[in-house]
Amino acid sequence: MTSEEYGYGYTESGDRFTNTAPSAGEPARSTPETVAYTAPVYHAPAPVRKKSFFRRTGTKVAALLLTVAVVAGLCGYGGAALAARSDSDEDESVTNVRQSSRGAVDVVVKRVDGNTLMTPAEVYASAVNSVVSINSTTRSTNVFGQPVESASAGSGFIITSDGYIVTNHHVVKGATSVQVTLYSGETYDAQVVGGDSDYDVAVLKIKASGLQAVTLGSSTDLNVGDTVLSIGNPLGELTFSMSQGIVSCCDRAINVDGTPFNMIQVDASINPGNSGGPLVNLYGEVVGIVSAKYSSYSTTTVEGLGFAIPMDDVQTIITDIMENGQVTNKAYMAITAGTMTESMGAQYRIDVTKGVFVFSTVPGGAGEKAGLKMGDVITKINDTKITSMEELAAVKKGYRAGDTVTLTVYRDGEYITLPLTFDAQPDTTGQEEQQPQQPSYPWGGSQYPDGWEDYFDYFYGPGWGN
Repeated sequence: MTSEEYGYGYTESGDRFTNTAPSAGEPARSTPETVAYTAPVYHAPAPVRKKSFFRRTGTKVAALLLTVAVVAGLCGYGGAALAARSDSDEDESVTNVRQSSRGAVDVVVKRVDGNTLMTPAEVYASAVNSVVSINSTTRSTNVFGQPVESASAGSGFIITSDGYIVTNHHVVKGATSVQVTLYSGETYDAQVVGGDSDYDVAVLKIKASGLQAVTLGSSTDLNVGDTVLSIGNPLGELTFSMSQGIVSCCDRAINVDGTPFNMIQVDASINPGNSGGPLVNLYGEVVGIVSAKYSSYSTTTVEGLGFAIPMDDVQTIITDIMENGQVTNKAYMAITAGTMTESMGAQYRIDVTKGVFVFSTVPGGAGEKAGLKMGDVITKINDTKITSMEELAAVKKGYRAGDTVTLTVYRDGEYITLPLTFDAQPDTTGQEEQQPQQPSYPWGGSQYPDGWEDYFDYFYGPGWGN
């Protein structure tokens, strides 16, 4: 290989450089210096890899979405800022609570005239000053012979401006002291004028004047679906509360502790303490006296069932108590009777199994004058069917002493009719006709009643025991 000069003082020969230049201050070398040289290695550049379609597209989509999100956020913030600025002139950075500028609606106390339809709020404002809270105290003796006191609470309403108040009989029954509190907060000692358990009505009197009395309406004008309101003192603590409902039934026959009642059934919320309060329509008229609530039936809990005594059924009773201290003209048949049953019909050899069986009549009384006899079965009073003593008692409430009715009676295998004019119930008579305890011979019972020989003579003939 030929040598050629490569730079200053060096000669390339093969893979070596030969230094031919002398060092500074040195004489020229006669023998050239040989330096080893390694040739550089050439490396080809790495090929550039082209990005895939999906990677390029994903990046673009991500960028697009990020751009949209940023733009949307800016738009939302701007819109909210504009809305806040339009609602208020205050600074955007201040948190504001929107407050309505509508003023309160004043409730007008309207005059109850029977023609003006009112809202529930107007009814309450017009009637609440006539409602009272009643607290009664009863003294009794416990099993150890010690005197104890018990308290109960109820409701009532003012029926006259001079202090007569109507409530339920069971609210003040046996009370030794009664206090009445008005809506204004004034409290009065009340006197029990009188009451009647058959109608569950009582009248109280307080020494006051210029009171706001209720306006009575007609319960016969009620229809199922009419809105009614109850104002009273539920639980004896939630005083002067109002609940609203509709009439569920206008003429519901129920039995309360053995006493039959004709009631207005409502679905307004009625609880202990409401008893004796007014049931009011949307004209502000009192159409009933809240009296009973079924909170359970057997083991089933029931809600939405309230009852009120129809005002038309007791208005004359209330007047009678106010004037006489008691009900003086209660219809009285002067008989002793009981509910007819299938077993009694089979034993007595009577084909009728429903009605009221006459055990005896009071000498000189309405039943004897009408011609009733022992063994008769009363099946109708006028056109109303009678199947039990409860139904007889309920029907009699619609009549007064002196009224005349037609009795349908089953006797000796046929039906006959007898006219009967009711007597006035004696003051000493606690209840109307009572069913005597059934004898144990041969139709059940535990003891012999008075006059049992007459019963046996009637069914088995004279001298049955000889």
